[in-house]
Amino acid sequence: MIELKDIHKTFKRKGQTIEALKGVNLRVDKGDIFGVIGYSGAGKSTLIRMVNYLERPTKGRVFVEGEALDQFSPAQLRKTKKKIGMIFQHFNLLESKTVYDNIAIPLVLLKQDKKRIRERVTELLQFIGLADKADSYPNELSGGQKQRVGIARALASNPSILLCDEATSALDPQTTKSILDLLKKINEEYHITILIITHEMAVIQQICNKVAVMEKGEIIEQGEVLEVFGNPQHPTTESFVRTVIQTSVPESVLQSLSPERAGRLFKLKFVGGNASEPIIDSLIRKYNVSVNILFANMSEIQSTTLGTMILQLGGEDRDIFRAVEFLGSRGVEIGELQELQEFQNHRKDPVIEESHKDRVIKEVTAV
Repeated sequence: MIELKDIHKTFKRKGQTIEALKGVNLRVDKGDIFGVIGYSGAGKSTLIRMVNYLERPTKGRVFVEGEALDQFSPAQLRKTKKKIGMIFQHFNLLESKTVYDNIAIPLVLLKQDKKRIRERVTELLQFIGLADKADSYPNELSGGQKQRVGIARALASNPSILLCDEATSALDPQTTKSILDLLKKINEEYHITILIITHEMAVIQQICNKVAVMEKGEIIEQGEVLEVFGNPQHPTTESFVRTVIQTSVPESVLQSLSPERAGRLFKLKFVGGNASEPIIDSLIRKYNVSVNILFANMSEIQSTTLGTMILQLGGEDRDIFRAVEFLGSRGVEIGELQELQEFQNHRKDPVIEESHKDRVIKEVTAV
């Protein structure tokens, strides 16, 4: 549907050359809600503007529906751009025109007849839940309502692709959720492929099925959202994931642990069905180990439960090993963290800051 191959983009400003994109490769399949996340300056907005050629690559090629945009004549490029709608962070509505007229702009530019324009605008006003605002002006609307109008305008020409550049960044959390719900509805009912640029991991969590993480003009990690959330490989990805999924033991809990009761610490990951099974209860009943739950968290991603738990296990090494084997056999990913003494000596969160020093005993994934 959308493919970017070895995309480079440089800008020259005040005698300096700035590399905004450095060899980016990205594929968005038909029907995806694909999220691209990164901090300010990562190159996200430059990337999304490549898709509709608002920016042209310095090097590399952009393909839309299998066709290379650099091979198109100006007329062919204009025709392709009609298939690509775009919504913006700050709405970009014309303040002097009514809601109805703002939505109608693409249809007027396409020289549609008035009857067709009226039918389409009326349909879209109903779809976005603003049928009673047709004659209102943008300054009479809330931020969420303005963005709904922006979305309706982007949909007016029946695009097959919708680009969203920080579309919820100017909105409060409740309004953000309603806009994301609307985008999901657009994807499901109109079968429109959506590419979302954001710096908020909660946006990715709520509606995206795939994600790419950007840093300094490069994609540092990408894949299915559940896979990336469940097993982030890059520190920047892990930092984003932590904004929506807490995986660390609170410092106050670590400080309260007594060295006399020190055991061995294990991090468990549950995915899908095994997150709802009484695995810990079975562990306590079957094996001669003491179990202290230091931390537990459950999140829902793409209608799948992703759970994290940190246990302190006490007992003989052979009993702990048998308990670890049992957890692995039940489809739980399990790895041993540093000894409790190291936690207390360093007063750091090893799950986050010392994860590269983890001593993994066993990692078994459900087949």
